[in-house]
Amino acid sequence: MNKTSFADYQVSEKIKRAIALLKYETPTEVQSKVIPLALENQDLIVKAQTGSGKTASFGIPVCDRIEWEEKNPQVLILTPTRELAVQVREDITNIGRFKRIKAVAVYGKEPFSKQKEELKQKTHVIVGTPGRVMDHIDRETLVLDQIKFLIIDEADEMLNRGFIDEVEAIIKELPLTRVTMVFSATLPKDVESLCHKYMKDPKHIEIESTGVTSDTIEHFIVEVKEDNKISLLQDVTVVENPDSCLIFCRTKENVDTVYSELTKAGYSCERLHGGLEQEDRFTVMEGFKMGNFRYLVATDVAARGIDIDNVTLVINYDVPMEKESYVHRTGRTGRAGNKGKAITFATPYEEKFMKAIERYIGFEVPTIEAPSQQEVANGKAAFEEKLNSRRIVRNNKTARINQDIMKLHFNGGKKKKIRAVDFVGTIAKIPGVTADDIGIITIHDQMSYVDILNGKGSLVIQAMENATIKGKKLKVSKAIK
Repeated sequence: MNKTSFADYQVSEKIKRAIALLKYETPTEVQSKVIPLALENQDLIVKAQTGSGKTASFGIPVCDRIEWEEKNPQVLILTPTRELAVQVREDITNIGRFKRIKAVAVYGKEPFSKQKEELKQKTHVIVGTPGRVMDHIDRETLVLDQIKFLIIDEADEMLNRGFIDEVEAIIKELPLTRVTMVFSATLPKDVESLCHKYMKDPKHIEIESTGVTSDTIEHFIVEVKEDNKISLLQDVTVVENPDSCLIFCRTKENVDTVYSELTKAGYSCERLHGGLEQEDRFTVMEGFKMGNFRYLVATDVAARGIDIDNVTLVINYDVPMEKESYVHRTGRTGRAGNKGKAITFATPYEEKFMKAIERYIGFEVPTIEAPSQQEVANGKAAFEEKLNSRRIVRNNKTARINQDIMKLHFNGGKKKKIRAVDFVGTIAKIPGVTADDIGIITIHDQMSYVDILNGKGSLVIQAMENATIKGKKLKVSKAIK
């Protein structure tokens, strides 16, 4: 049942329009196997690697199946990390953009009250980490009786992080009539038994990959003494001169050291590790996606939350201790059919870890020489020229889908007894505007936000300056965010 184009799927025109804008053209293997079965409400256990396109494989069918009118959540997606929750929320919002699907991410280290307020709005999809989802269930701020789909993403990582009991507790609270889909890079026994306990006749889908890592990535090792790593890093980046580069370190301390050395050397660079405030971590992620800087130095915290199609080079400044981490780190490059390169710096002490990784991935990683002084000298001019120019992001999916959307801010909300239908009724009467031009509406106590689609934002602002909503004159402006 393999489809060769997204146009072949029986999904609504609004979903097809978003898919086209997101430049999803030919389904990946996981998408062509999962989407048809998911559209038939089939329980699924999917063994697929990160970077294989699995978010769209469940995102497209669930967005298609969501009933917009229903106020309570219809889809629950569990993820092991906050970064992944935010990433998946963004993907779902993009796919469901023209259907006005509202997705909310809930996770720890963010005020509970803020999430509680958001959950009072009409919400179609909840994406969250198990701890915070359970918290909302316990405090009755999350209504589960309309959940039609449960998706457990990166189930093996849930197990590694000790979340499996919480996941089980959440499952017990859900309607029995739901469809369940589990995605995992590996299928440990505990994950298997959880699936069989709570799923109805699940179909198994296994995405064969060439070894465990993508065949679009070239892998290399450079042998080096610990003290020479920084100068090697500078030489390698000059010679490789990547458009964008992720540098992975084992510890926060190493991230900070590498970051300060590269900054001193004039690199356009940021850092990411668990010691930073969550808000700052998201800002850095967003900045990297938008192309604000070229080099990102990170611990493994970033390996599962970054979905950027044009990371051209991954450098393992330290060999990861866990062999799975090598796959997740290097899988940040060579995505979406692009070519990528992964270079690992290995000290004599790290040789045994590297051997274990090679056994796991099923091939020997070739060792190459460090760049010669001549090669570094030859590459210097081109490197410096690129260093001073802004990185161009050709494939920022969210920017592409949002380019015709304007978010409007109105200074009135629930306290003035204003509801979503009041906005729709007034805005859809504006000449040249229809209900299809109105996107997600969010109403707070004192203010409201309305997304206007299809480039009609300026038209609506102009018309609303003299119009009233439910007999009330509201100030309207372009929202800052």
